[in-house]
Amino acid sequence: MKKNIFPLQPERMYHIYNRGINGGPLFFDRQNYLYFLKLIKLKIRPIAQIYSYCLLKNHFHLLVKINSEKTIRALYSEKNQTGIETIISQQFSNTFNSYSQAINKRYVRTGKLFELPFRRKDIDSSEELIRTILYINKNPVKHGITEDYISYPYSSVCEIINNNNAFIDGCDIVNLFSDVDGFKDALLNYDV
Repeated sequence: MKKNIFPLQPERMYHIYNRGINGGPLFFDRQNYLYFLKLIKLKIRPIAQIYSYCLLKNHFHLLVKINSEKTIRALYSEKNQTGIETIISQQFSNTFNSYSQAINKRYVRTGKLFELPFRRKDIDSSEELIRTILYINKNPVKHGITEDYISYPYSSVCEIINNNNAFIDGCDIVNLFSDVDGFKDALLNYDV
């Protein structure tokens, strides 16, 4: 039995992650990364706040806070007989399925792209929240992709620092570290 596959609950924070089937690639070119981010914005952003993200060639990380049940039900009123956990899970599933179908079509491939089911870790303390933010945003360094994690184009570091609000409200993250310089220092001093 795989671990870390429990139901997602409203108003809880989670580290969501997954990798390509058998450790294979998820992203083949720049457009793939951008399309995956677009799907996150369209399908996950309505049910959750995005606190951090990082996409790497063969896996991804998202740090999310699921919205309240009231907020989610207001958006999906046609699903008033559906359990809230099912609605939440379905949005993630729709994101990953849409992406897989697009990749299979574009690269004339068949079969699964992601390992199933996607993994999640409950974030239950502010210390764990801070560690997870740092871990996700320095993931390109951990995997030897780049030492320049601030300029890595498929993570939330620049959005947080510049508070450009493409997916996340950088102010919420920066406040955890006092200010932008505190966030930058924490990243610099975080060993992956």
